[in-house]
Amino acid sequence: MPALAPRGRRGNTALACALILAGTLTACSGTSTASDAKVVTVYSADGLKGEKGDGWYDQVFKEFRKKTGIRVEYVEGGSGEVVQRAVRERSHTQADVLITLPPFIQQADAKGLLQKYRPAGSEHVASGDKAADGTWTSVVNNYFGFVYDKKELGKAPATWDELLGSRYRNKIQYSTPGVAGDGTAVVVKAMHDFGSKKAAMEYLRKLQTNNVGPAASTGKLAPKVDKGELLVANGDVQMNHAQAKTMPNLGIWFPAKAGKKPTTMALPYAAGLVKSAPHSASAKKLLDFMLAKQAQEQVSSVGGGYAAREDVKATDPDATALAKLLKGVDIFTPDWNAISTDLTSYIDDWKSATGS
Repeated sequence: MPALAPRGRRGNTALACALILAGTLTACSGTSTASDAKVVTVYSADGLKGEKGDGWYDQVFKEFRKKTGIRVEYVEGGSGEVVQRAVRERSHTQADVLITLPPFIQQADAKGLLQKYRPAGSEHVASGDKAADGTWTSVVNNYFGFVYDKKELGKAPATWDELLGSRYRNKIQYSTPGVAGDGTAVVVKAMHDFGSKKAAMEYLRKLQTNNVGPAASTGKLAPKVDKGELLVANGDVQMNHAQAKTMPNLGIWFPAKAGKKPTTMALPYAAGLVKSAPHSASAKKLLDFMLAKQAQEQVSSVGGGYAAREDVKATDPDATALAKLLKGVDIFTPDWNAISTDLTSYIDDWKSATGS
């Protein structure tokens, strides 16, 4: 990943925080060191940490420390970067838990970064949301989407083709494929909706006329939409639903091909135990805790996402609103293993098509 950036979410430093400094990611955690026995280090894609310490991670990490005495060191970055960082550190492993979106969790597995561990409660996670061999399991379900400026547009665009209009000149931005998980999802969804990689790349080439340019951080796009700097940007339902509570102009929508229903795909936050994790015992306890019913019941109300466990049926207002967002939307399931294998070629084709 050429550039690093969180989604603009920063938690309480008493728990952990992620900093962007001179092109590298570092973690901070007060005066304690990562060598402490009562610690677990999490490398995670951004989106579940609250800007004001009010995200799902903030809540879960706080309750986990209270119950176990184990402190969480948290390092945040784009979905591809956290995997690449773990690869670079393979000879001196720093991370205990890796949490990222597809196809990057499959990529991490293929690179041999993960070891088998089935957290307590993982038997209640759908088979498609966990690895068959137990190397990773989803802890929060999520779906890919776009956001639009409700104040300026009034209603969401209906189709991909609308985004090619002059009204959107320099008013569209999506995060960089291969760098951000949500940015990679733009390419995956376009290939699905347009029926082929060639057709998708041709569309994205045309869209480049209205595109502001690359963005390493998906989370930083929503505030721009809320302020009217952008009219449309990519995102995901969990993150954008949480952001909309403080961004009144933010609306969530799903592009469709002309004459077709809107579509989306699941983009779960998937967690795995890192091979040779320095704090393996603590890491297993955290994974168990994240999949426990208490934590899963807070996913919608605190995190704005969907519980990974099928036996957790949230009924809070956020859960109801989240379910409503997906009504009338076709959910397709990509072959993430195949996409992981061919990801480099997809990104190269996207760069060639867009001149990025």
